[in-house]
This record gives sequence, structure tokens and C-alpha cells, in this order.
Amino acid sequence: MQKKTGKLAAGLLFAIVASTAQGAEITLKAVSAFGQDTFFAQRFKAFVEKVNAEGKGVMKIQVVGGPESMPPFEVGNALRAGVIDLANSTGVFHANLVPEALAMTLAEKPMSELRANGGYALLDQIHREKANMVWLARVSDGLQYHIYSNKKVASSDFSGFKLRSVPVYRAFFQSVGASPLQVAPGEVYTALERGVVDGYGWPSIGVFDLGWQEKTKYRVEPGFYNVEVSFFMNQNTWKKLDATQRAFLEKQIAWVESQNAGDLKKAEEEKARQGKAGIEAVALPADQVNLFVAKAYEAGWKGIEQASPQNAAKLKPLFSNGR
Repeated sequence: MQKKTGKLAAGLLFAIVASTAQGAEITLKAVSAFGQDTFFAQRFKAFVEKVNAEGKGVMKIQVVGGPESMPPFEVGNALRAGVIDLANSTGVFHANLVPEALAMTLAEKPMSELRANGGYALLDQIHREKANMVWLARVSDGLQYHIYSNKKVASSDFSGFKLRSVPVYRAFFQSVGASPLQVAPGEVYTALERGVVDGYGWPSIGVFDLGWQEKTKYRVEPGFYNVEVSFFMNQNTWKKLDATQRAFLEKQIAWVESQNAGDLKKAEEEKARQGKAGIEAVALPADQVNLFVAKAYEAGWKGIEQASPQNAAKLKPLFSNGR
């Protein structure tokens, strides 16, 4: 009888330990590619706070740094290698690993439609195969990039303009005659001040975060592309999550993507603020607007097609409006 009791107690102890281990809280090490006081870090901050408040015993996010501790273009490699588990970043910063990631910036359909039509699933799978990362959520949707300048433009020809650029729109800037220059965000203010650049490409939101409004005279309309900021996770970490943890994370992802609905309103508020700060909106002539936008998307997709023709052919009809 004592033997049976001992076996029963041991079995119960094992079950309790196993249950506790399975349900243990997981801590995710995370970084943001954007400074903590910038617009593109705000949604991540809210997400982290919500996860940590509601995920006790299930999941915790520990933010270990931002661009001051890890350069944005190194985030992709760190995520792939498992140095970090989670990142608030953009496909623009890891296009060297996943050239197809730029399709997120060229998307002309909202994330809700991409999740429904298979576009999200396809690009997520490409990320898993090429970079060992999972595309968790898109946390900006509908915001556009603009050309900001200290020289007034009269057409879609930007010949003679030196514009601060990043890879995602470098080819487009070249297609409209501009000379793209790679300048770190922290050096743009001085570059504008000294005339190293005449302007820059940047979203409709975020100019004030960096103080660039002090050295900017014009914003060109229309905008182009769809500014993309997303959450990415190391695939090995994703596989470690148990059913409860995955369900919890998916619930939080649904919440954070629902916040994208307010992006357009914020963009309009930001443009009004820019106007008050002295940044004049300059509209291109009506007969050149379509040409300007067409060149943007043509240049963008051409880059993906050259790097990954087979995947580009699958992605384009899902992400674009048939340009």
C-alpha cells in the first residue's frame, strides 16, 4: 500500500512539475529600430505595456535597446541568429536578407486584405525560409512617403536635386533625375544645414521627431508608397511557444493592427502642423501626378523582380492594384 501511495505521489509531483514547465512564462528579448520618442516607436511601446500587463504567467517582453544600442540595419541579422526574439522594425532594414520584404512598402492593399488574399501568408513564409523570422504584425498602414525639399519643384523632374535616400526608394529617386545619398537619420539635420543634401524622403509623420522642420521648406504632393513598420520574431522562438502563449500573442497582434485605423487621421494632423511650422505643400502639375506615381511603383517592383523574379511574380498581384 505504501509502495502504491509513493508511486501515486511521485506521479502527481511529476504531473505538477510538467504542467508548471509547460505553462511557464516566456520572456522575449526585444529591440526597436526606432528611437523611443519617435512616432514609429509609440505603437510598439503600447504593445509591450499591454502584453506585460495582461500576460503575467504567460509572456513578458523585455526591451533591451533601440537604435542607440543596435544599428537598424543589423536588426535583421540579430533576429535571424536569435540574439533577440522580437523586433519593432521594417522590411526596409533587412531587404539584404529578404529582398521581397520591400513588397510591404509597395502594398496598395490594407493588411486586412493581405491576410485574406494570401499575401501575408506568402511573404511570411518567405521570411521564415530566407531569414528564420516570422512576420507577426504590420503596425503602420496607409501612411505615405514624401519628398521634402529646400528647393521648390515645378514638375516631376528632380534633376539636380541631392536627396537623402534609403534603399527602398533609391531607384525611384534616380528615375526622376535626383541624386540619392545615404545619410544616417542623426546626420540629416546637419546635411540640410550645410547643403550636402537639398532634401530627403520621409513619411508624412515623423519630421518633428528629428527637428528637421527647422531646415525644411517644402513637402511634395502627392506622396508615394505605403510606409511599413512591423513586428518580426525569431522563428525558433515562435516554435517554442506553447498553445496558450501563441493564442495570447495572436490576440495582442490583432489588437495592435486594429490601431492602424487611425494612421490617416494622424497624417493629416501632422501635415497641418507642418504647414504651421512653415513647410509649404507643393502639388505637382495635374498632368504629371500619374507619371510620378507610376515611376515610383515601376522602380520599386523592378528591384524586387531583379532580386527574386519568381517570388515577385507571386507577390505583385496580391500586393498591388495591377499597375
